[in-house]
Amino acid sequence: MKLIKTPTKGMNDYLPAEVELREYVKSVIIAEYSAAGFRRIETPAVEHIENLTGKNGGENEKLIFKIMKRGEKLAEAGANDAELCDSGLRYDLTVPLSRYYANNSAKLPAPFLAMQIGNVWRADRPQKGRFRQFTQCDIDILGDATHTAEITLISATAGVLRKLGFDNFTVRINDRRLLKLSAEMCGFAPEDHDKVFIILDKMDKIGLDGVKDELIEEGFNAESVEKYIALYEGVETVTAENFAAGIGEQAQKVAAEIRSIMECAAAATVGGCKLRFDPTLVRGMSYYTGTIFEIQMDGYGYSVGGGGRYDEMLGKFTGQNIPACGFSLGFERIVGALEDSGFKVPAPHKSIAFFVEKDIDNESMQKMLSDANNLRAQGERVLVTTKMKNVFFQKTRLEEDGYTEFAVYGNHTVKTI
Repeated sequence: MKLIKTPTKGMNDYLPAEVELREYVKSVIIAEYSAAGFRRIETPAVEHIENLTGKNGGENEKLIFKIMKRGEKLAEAGANDAELCDSGLRYDLTVPLSRYYANNSAKLPAPFLAMQIGNVWRADRPQKGRFRQFTQCDIDILGDATHTAEITLISATAGVLRKLGFDNFTVRINDRRLLKLSAEMCGFAPEDHDKVFIILDKMDKIGLDGVKDELIEEGFNAESVEKYIALYEGVETVTAENFAAGIGEQAQKVAAEIRSIMECAAAATVGGCKLRFDPTLVRGMSYYTGTIFEIQMDGYGYSVGGGGRYDEMLGKFTGQNIPACGFSLGFERIVGALEDSGFKVPAPHKSIAFFVEKDIDNESMQKMLSDANNLRAQGERVLVTTKMKNVFFQKTRLEEDGYTEFAVYGNHTVKTI
């Protein structure tokens, strides 16, 4: 059987320079989020299948990489025509976080500010910026029902992007309650809301007329559709208060909350933060209950982060009403944007390469190792490697990796090149 050298479809090998960039981005994320009070946790890559299919993940539940039972349990399940799967790879970090909090809440402060960075897996169709295995970076605030949570999440994430050199981004914000109130006012039944929202979410791709056509094709009442479409005419510059004015008093209260969050988040972000109310923002996860947000970066047709309030999910694990709000940063897309811009990881110290002649004697070898250790103790990066025949080609390759100083060690000789 011929072995395959390429990675499984939708998964990647990363070269050293790529890993260096990814680790740099992680270090900035960790530093900025830690400065805002978030603490790192870790959860397993494998979750109980009951948790992954508990109607908390929306469309992602169709993309689970399932893990079959093992040994006797698999044979028994096969014989009895029972479920062959008992677990799966996590498709996000929110469901594992909810289980984690339910299992460890007695040991955690309230409210709890959690930070997770880890791989997740989705059996999705691979495309640019979308893989089957990818890294997610999440921050969540558990146990805080006030809008301090949303403000902290938005300002901390905007701070990360600014630290990475981005200033061409906008935080779009909406509220699931406002979406539901507008749908109810137009006469859509509660059980049809998710279907209506999925169509509305396509507006940036198919336009308002396309949304109208799809709603009609789904068989919704023409009068309800006309009323609904009228709400979303000219929404590109509408304020939350103006949008809510014709919906009702409850919608106006939600709109006032949105305005407060936007003003405070902008004030809390170093250098400011551009926020825009977007009544067409839906977010795909059905577990969102209140504020929702996404980050759009100029020049890219996709979001680089998003999240919202999900006050009901923890209750499915704990049986108690525990407020929760979270933000997921699009790690892969941010790395891709930096690569597109030609970003180079800043080198905090010198990078020096020692080339060692193949016939070097023991005494000279010890001196070279001592020199390398002394420089490393001063914080420099020092590579010790055998001198190849074409040393200038070898040097060129290392220069591409950030090395700037080179020395050749031979028998009682040291020569810089």
